[in-house]
Amino acid sequence: MKLTVEQVTTETPEEVLIRCHDPEEPWVSEVQNIAAGQITVNGVLDGKMCRLKLGDIYYFEVVEGNSFLYCQKEVFSCKQKLYEFEALCIGTMLFRCSKSMILNAGKIDSILPSLSGRFEAVLDNGEKVMISRQYVSALKRLLGR
Repeated sequence: MKLTVEQVTTETPEEVLIRCHDPEEPWVSEVQNIAAGQITVNGVLDGKMCRLKLGDIYYFEVVEGNSFLYCQKEVFSCKQKLYEFEALCIGTMLFRCSKSMILNAGKIDSILPSLSGRFEAVLDNGEKVMISRQYVSALKRLLGR
């Protein structure tokens, strides 16, 4: 494999270009995750607008029509719809895990089988999240299985 790094002027936008034989290889998703850390989302906490990196978000959930961004300790509200947030997550470790939630696979500590083909993910902050059986294949693809 060949690695080329080119320094550009501040006027030129930075970019990462990956040329590979198999885009499903695990190292490709790792590079995508590094690049995705630059994408930010606006969230509101205690009336203050905050910019959050995608890599810091544990999961995005819609509850009774309201959208929330869950980080390690804080919960931010946001105005984005589920489909809008999902579009931002293409090519990252964030994936749809249920009808109303997008989960960051990079924050999963362990996965346990549950009832009816579902899985329970234990996140590295100790929180537990259910992964619907319809979305288990997306998780397996992200984890390279």
